[in-house]
Amino acid sequence: MASATFTVQQDTALTNSHITLNVAQTASLRSQLKSQRGILNSSNIKALCAQLNVSDDALLQGLVPLASEYAVAPVSDFHVGAIVKALDENGEVNFYFGANVEFDHQALSLVVHAEQSAINNAWLNGAKKIVKIAISDAPCGYCRQFMNELADAKEFDILLPDQQFKLAELLPHSFGPTDLGNEFSLFNPKPQQGNFSFDGLDETLARFALNAYVPYSQNFSAVKISTFSDGDFYGSYAENAAYSPSLSPLQSALSQFFLAGLSFNESTVKSITLLETAGHENQAGVARAVLASFKNLPAIEVISAPLK
Repeated sequence: MASATFTVQQDTALTNSHITLNVAQTASLRSQLKSQRGILNSSNIKALCAQLNVSDDALLQGLVPLASEYAVAPVSDFHVGAIVKALDENGEVNFYFGANVEFDHQALSLVVHAEQSAINNAWLNGAKKIVKIAISDAPCGYCRQFMNELADAKEFDILLPDQQFKLAELLPHSFGPTDLGNEFSLFNPKPQQGNFSFDGLDETLARFALNAYVPYSQNFSAVKISTFSDGDFYGSYAENAAYSPSLSPLQSALSQFFLAGLSFNESTVKSITLLETAGHENQAGVARAVLASFKNLPAIEVISAPLK
């Protein structure tokens, strides 16, 4: 069955060509990242830059190995990390971490790539503009296509350990939203005016569903993972013009869950709920397939609600 958590190096220092932290500093940062669910805010970044006497870009690239520690990779044993540098609604710089997530004994197409995880983290947490993304390894074609759905696809920099690119250099002659007549994009979605008509619906779950980016299927959907003692985790559906790189709401929520350093098992997970738009449902099957990788979890509750 699937690995339910990641492996973290508990007593190691973080030292590379960009930054140097001792064991205590590294342990403190690991703890901070888990408590903040894979996000470093502007004040965190400024404090670290001052402490280490480095630029925020050096810090960005230097922290990528920590992002890799959050990978769940029972199939490949290949841990990939990514960090998005993005601006929030106040124009402040935040770092959004991400790592790959795999599901043993399930189709490989169900995995979450590190780039998707970091972008998803930024998107769900209100980032408005992606400036850069630092990655531990070169992005595969799947991830390049996923990034091509972003509003800032032509502008942001892709930072690899020893190279820097624009997406157009890695994805020439691309296929994107406008090829399907979609003038909107991830981080710049079509304004949603409707509301769900369903008594007793969790308001936060409904909000994440209404914020989903679903220009191709119109299935505004989201997932809520409730835990016994660590709060709730939400994920929204993010579609792609090439269809296959779309990120399901469960994958979105699970990525957030693992960034908090939690184990996905019956001791942690209290309930799982999927909300879909009536008449456009397409996520229950993939959600059940992913959850089949884990033992003794509560059955997923599926809600199909009309959007008016």
